[in-house]
Amino acid sequence: MNWLISLLHTSCFKKMSEWFDSQKQSSSNLRKLLQERIEKANPRRELTAEETKRLTKLEAIADKLKRGKNVQNRLLQTWLGEDEYLQLEYEWQEQLKLRSELKDKPSDLKRYEEKLREATFNYNRAEGYSSKGKHSTAKKFYDKSESLCVEAL
Repeated sequence: MNWLISLLHTSCFKKMSEWFDSQKQSSSNLRKLLQERIEKANPRRELTAEETKRLTKLEAIADKLKRGKNVQNRLLQTWLGEDEYLQLEYEWQEQLKLRSELKDKPSDLKRYEEKLREATFNYNRAEGYSSKGKHSTAKKFYDKSESLCVEAL
């Protein structure tokens, strides 16, 4: 009886696997057909040698920037168009403005950050004393840390 159940199970599994493979294949064929129709409807023009060179240079510059490396302005001016370079300059000035605004924090935020820094410092000291078995000293620093957190809030 068990061999019959096993045989049915194997047969069922095999049929399901075949069905799944056929579905996967038809999905792949559908994707290919769709891609072919898109390419026929929107044929892409071939890039000229100069455009290919520019694209290669711009991709290299982008890669360098993604890796956090510096890129010289004159290199950007050479490979970006005039409008693109002006857009880059404008966005850089906007970025500098944002950064300067973030530097000038409100006094309340500065006080909060200072209390939080002190609370963290005292908590870490308490952890140190606690790990050395000096529990009474650790409790003082835990209490100080807690009171600083309350003040910060």
